[in-house]
Parts: sequence; structure tokens; C-alpha cells
Amino acid sequence: MNARLHRCGEHAVLVELDRLEEVVALYDALAADPPPGVVGIVPAARTVLVRFEPPARHAMVESAILAVRPAGGRRATADEVVIPVVYDGADLADVAALTGLTEREVVAVHTGTLWTVAFCGFAPGFGYLIGGGPRLAVPRRPESRVRVPTGAVGLAGEFSGVYPRESPGGWQLIGRTETAVWDIAADPPALLRPGVRVRFTEES
Repeated sequence: MNARLHRCGEHAVLVELDRLEEVVALYDALAADPPPGVVGIVPAARTVLVRFEPPARHAMVESAILAVRPAGGRRATADEVVIPVVYDGADLADVAALTGLTEREVVAVHTGTLWTVAFCGFAPGFGYLIGGGPRLAVPRRPESRVRVPTGAVGLAGEFSGVYPRESPGGWQLIGRTETAVWDIAADPPALLRPGVRVRFTEES
């Protein structure tokens, strides 16, 4: 793991990594056994932000991060959620054409994958899910839609995701779900948090 550490203000360290897989492995390791004083771990596509509180200091946290040896594989304590999907998305046929699969094969691969929330962003509750491999890797749409409905399930690059609310978006839409992935009244409000495992099931 080629980690570059940067001090962020008085109480945080930003870990810069080369690959998303390294981000996921480091996040899992830190979340499973947080160093003393660490109060927040925030992964992104190529970085992990580690927040701490005194009496911990930068040097202590940096040493703890560099000592981590991610084991890889699934974290046994990770939450797992099931999201039922109606696979009637506007871009399902396009995804099939782009991947060389049939529409039914796209659905089979999507539901047959154990996805992992690598990080969150774009909008509250939007999780970037990985695990589909190259079979479902497709580019974003050439033009974004002005409105993507709440609950739309899409693909873009190596990621899958569920739109937590109506918003613009350029992902390839393959289906829709009634499952609320963002509920401000829930605790926690985000269903899809870093490290959570996700299984999609087909609903007619």
C-alpha cells in the first residue's frame, strides 16, 4: 500500500492512495479497529480522511495508519442490506448492447453480485457500489438527464448506485426500487454507508 499522508487542520489526516481497492481495504481495517482517538473515517475514490480528537496527535495517528496491514476480503462485521429492484430502466437495452450481454444477463449479473459501498458522495445517501467487475462496466450517458427519479438504479464506470432523491444524473438507468436509501428521520439516515454490503433482488 503506497500511502501518502497529509495533515488536514489540527485534527485530521488525509491518506492518499493509488487505487480504490486500497481505499476499501484501509477503510475496512480502520473501521474494524480504529486507532486511539479516531472519531471519524471518511473514504473517497482515492483518499481516506481520518479525524481524531485530543489527546491523540497527528504523529500518533499517522504512525497507527502506517502500521495498518489491510487483510483484504470482507469484514465479518459489515452490515448487509437487500434492495428489491424492478428492472425496467430506460437504459437497460443500451447497457446490454454496451456490455455484449442480453438484458436478462445484465439483470442476472447485477442481482448475482455482492456489492460493497466503497464511498458516498454526489448527494446525501448516494453510495458508490463496487463489485460488478468488468462485465457491467459502462460509460456514463453522453448527456445527463435533467431529472432522474428517486429510487432509480444505475450503472456508470465500475459503479452501481441508487438515486436517493430526484436529481440530474448521467448514469445508465437499469431499474428502480421503492427502498428508501436516505431518510432524515432514520438513525442513521443513510442506508448505504461505506463498508455496507448490498444484494439486489429482482421484483416483478
